[in-house]
Amino acid sequence: MGRFTNPRDLYFGEGARHEVKNLKGKKAIIVSGGSSMRRGGFLQDVEADLKEAGMEVQLFEGVESDPSIETVMKGAAAMRDFEPDWIVAIGGGSPIDAAKAMWVFYEYPEESFDNIIQPFSFPELRQKAHFCAISSTSGTATEVTAFSVITDYAKGIKYPLADFNITPDVAIVDPELTYTMPAKLCAHTGMDALTHCMEAYVSTFASMFTDANALHGIREIVEWLPKSYAGDHEARQHMHEAQCIAGIAFSSGLLGIVHSMAHKTGAAFENGHIIHGAANAMYLGKVIQWNSKDPRAAERYAYVAKEVLHLPGETNEELIAALVQKIRDLNDQLNIPQSIKDYANGGVKVDAENPQMVSEEEFLAKLPEIAANAETDACTPENPRETKAADFEKILKACYYDTDIDF
Repeated sequence: MGRFTNPRDLYFGEGARHEVKNLKGKKAIIVSGGSSMRRGGFLQDVEADLKEAGMEVQLFEGVESDPSIETVMKGAAAMRDFEPDWIVAIGGGSPIDAAKAMWVFYEYPEESFDNIIQPFSFPELRQKAHFCAISSTSGTATEVTAFSVITDYAKGIKYPLADFNITPDVAIVDPELTYTMPAKLCAHTGMDALTHCMEAYVSTFASMFTDANALHGIREIVEWLPKSYAGDHEARQHMHEAQCIAGIAFSSGLLGIVHSMAHKTGAAFENGHIIHGAANAMYLGKVIQWNSKDPRAAERYAYVAKEVLHLPGETNEELIAALVQKIRDLNDQLNIPQSIKDYANGGVKVDAENPQMVSEEEFLAKLPEIAANAETDACTPENPRETKAADFEKILKACYYDTDIDF
């Protein structure tokens, strides 16, 4: 039996954020990230609308990028003190992901993080609060998904938490929040969204319900992402909605080893993080080459190339090669590195001003542990081709050196 789970309500279009004034409750806590939502006035809009709805409102601001277990526990403690019946998370993936995890420990203070890192093992939520997510970046789609990514900095590991319980009740997809998004963030989050579509489409959990969203998402993202990167507002609206349907695809269709490797390389190196969307962009083409040895995956990649993107090629092999090249072309258009070796801090290419972040020595020293961790990542089981730690080592080497995968 399959399952297709989405938020109860999804509001979209310019000004959709004001829909929070129709939420029913007594108390709401707003969880947000850095200062961009406050600078843009969006945080103040939501706070005013919730107060207009008759709610007492408290703010929990300052959730960092790649939120930590410590931030989650701090936020959960604030929720236990305030006792909200609505959790409203606004911003990019980080504050929304953090708020989802806070929700668990607000309702179940005795729960442990070690327990919930097991996929689909959460206790039953909505005992104390419901959840509204308002996204400001066009990539993670956490406003519609059953996922949250939390980092254990002591171990240097990002953990994808997965449970349908943390699918928000209300999702708000308001493109006005994206109009001031920096171009680099637009690039990284957009490639994250494309990866969501591609992985969901070839996942062993894919269904007709997820395929429809994944395929249309691919078409929209490839067309509109470069224009969105240039700052075009119409393109930003297309991308904000496309990344959302990408989330609908992968929340029920699940993901694969591009995400497994992005999770396990993201916080593994001493000189900085490999930004999640940039990691996906660098790894996606290599994983397509790896997965295309699986006949079903090969047919699906070829279908995307021929029927969705109208790329050249007569055989499946030619079409898949064209698809991989299209991803490389997008990376070049968006100024994203093609490999870990060429990755500099902040997700830019190595040059005279931006030194290499991950040395060959450090990469090779940490490779066995990263590969072993990737094998046990929550995204690995639904990948179309079985991938063991030894395979991950070879794939990751291709991602480091930017070599083709033909094994």
